Amino acid sequence: MKSALITSGYVFLVLLSLVLIYFLVAFVLSRMSVDAEPETRKEVSIYILTNGVHTDLVVPVKNEVYDWRHYVKYDHTAGKDTTANFIAFGWGDKGFYLETPTWADLKAKVAFKAMTGLSASAIHATFYKTMPENEACHRIDISRKQYGRLVKFIQQRFDLDEHGSTIHIKTDANYGQNDAFYEATGSYNLFYTCNTWANEGLKACGQKAAVWTPFYKGIFYHYR
Repeated sequence: MKSALITSGYVFLVLLSLVLIYFLVAFVLSRMSVDAEPETRKEVSIYILTNGVHTDLVVPVKNEVYDWRHYVKYDHTAGKDTTANFIAFGWGDKGFYLETPTWADLKAKVAFKAMTGLSASAIHATFYKTMPENEACHRIDISRKQYGRLVKFIQQRFDLDEHGSTIHIKTDANYGQNDAFYEATGSYNLFYTCNTWANEGLKACGQKAAVWTPFYKGIFYHYR
């Protein structure tokens, strides 16, 4: 009995140490900056948007570089509103997106799969008419060339069918009237989260970013 308690104590200390190391590394690397490319032309406005946990990359629905209606359909949303000017993209764990509308609904099975990369992923797309700038929404002006790179970055996370079309997830778990879910590639895990993906998107288009971050604060820290 005594040896079992000692072993349990050691296991607890090891797990606690790993958790502390994870948060320490996340803090340090999220404060280390990847600089933006110099002499950026201000031709396209994109945004980073957070709900306090998750970061979305927000882009124009269409412009001279790309029309996102080839990938995301208004008809896939409950509201079918065609007047939106912006679309927000978030990538993350499919179980979290579809089975966890609030933290109170979080199941141990979903959390375990998400942390270990054992579950599938999804893209969450949300249409917006306007993007008010505030502490949770920051505008970044980039060049058309940089925006083209961001388009490719986002496209690469969509899983496509045999015809090259996005795969709409039909669900009642939508967050509102103007959003839809799509099958995605890649696996969410402790070291590559929804915020890590958004941070990598900023790097892909030559903007300020954290060296690495699993949390939204690591992104917004560089845009204070």
